[in-house]
Amino acid sequence: MRNILFLGPVSQAADMRGSPLFLCLFSMSCWVNLMPTAGDKIFHFGACRVSMSMTEIRAGFTAIKANIQSRDPIRTLSILSHPQSLYKVKSSDRCCITHHLFTFYVDKVFKHCRTEDSFVNRKISSIANSFLSARRKLEQCHEQNNCVCGEESTEKFKQILANYEGLNVTSAAMKSLGELDILLDWMEKSR
Repeated sequence: MRNILFLGPVSQAADMRGSPLFLCLFSMSCWVNLMPTAGDKIFHFGACRVSMSMTEIRAGFTAIKANIQSRDPIRTLSILSHPQSLYKVKSSDRCCITHHLFTFYVDKVFKHCRTEDSFVNRKISSIANSFLSARRKLEQCHEQNNCVCGEESTEKFKQILANYEGLNVTSAAMKSLGELDILLDWMEKSR
């Protein structure tokens, strides 16, 4: 025979008071999770919306910018600021070019930007993680056909790749990272 512990009857009034409180707390937690965190900005790239902490990315980049740019031996060439690269992109092509650029930075740039300075490497890693998160959101839009690539965005990205591939991998990666503010400025202006 089992021993059963009897604590007494649960009053219906106590049970009913807990229910609305639980519902209220649950609703608040859901609402908080849907809101962008402090410092996040929502960017509209065509039909795609991406929330990013631009303050965090800029702070990380600002902390390492001088170090990274001092490693760039070729000051006469630019990867991103070629006249045809970013600033004349149609709004309908912004999602596509941004998706390409985030993939470019995650796959080609950040992985080749290692230094002997652990502080710089941590900042690069933090920026890379932010880009990786945003790229995932852009990939979802791309998979849902909300991020269509027009001829113009494809040509502009080909030009950026040609600029990058004209240099050795490490130099091209450091130069691209040193030009990150060009991309960040463009993103904020086209918001």
